Amino acid sequence: MFIQTEQTPNPATLKFLPGQTVLETGTADFTTAEDAGTRSPLAARLFDVDGVGAVFFARDFITITKTAEHEWHIMKPALLGAIMEHFTAGRSVMTDAADGTDGNAASEDDDEIVTQIKELLDTRVRPAVAMDGGDIVYHGFEEGVVFLTMQGACAGCPSSTATLKMGIENMLKHYIPEVVEVRAVGV
Repeated sequence: MFIQTEQTPNPATLKFLPGQTVLETGTADFTTAEDAGTRSPLAARLFDVDGVGAVFFARDFITITKTAEHEWHIMKPALLGAIMEHFTAGRSVMTDAADGTDGNAASEDDDEIVTQIKELLDTRVRPAVAMDGGDIVYHGFEEGVVFLTMQGACAGCPSSTATLKMGIENMLKHYIPEVVEVRAVGV
């Protein structure tokens, strides 16, 4: 098994590409070892590596964010080994009780504007954000304001505010006149 790694715009985050499916659907974001413990054996194993601050799973990649006081050249061999051992042993990424979530999934309860917002996020924003090792999650639309959360490499990235304001906000305002602002929300 050969695992590729890619830099992301966030210097504290690396993208790992194991060459096979990580999650069948949705994404999974872990910001603490406790959160990972019952939901994902792979995330729990990655948090065992000293310096791991967050783990994010998508369809075909894993992003890992390190803490400030640790260095990639020291952590990377242990992380590659943990990922390789997990997949070659045929273990599942998530427990049977947990799976990936898709906060952008359309619902029949959505009004027309929300449906348009979610469609634009899915078709135009998510693919670009995924290339950088992250994801974006829709939380709501109230009084012209779209509430979103950046995950994976995009969470805490120095350029994420610019991405939200200059990129996503401008695009949504262009296609959906009812949108007046995009705001990041912490989860």
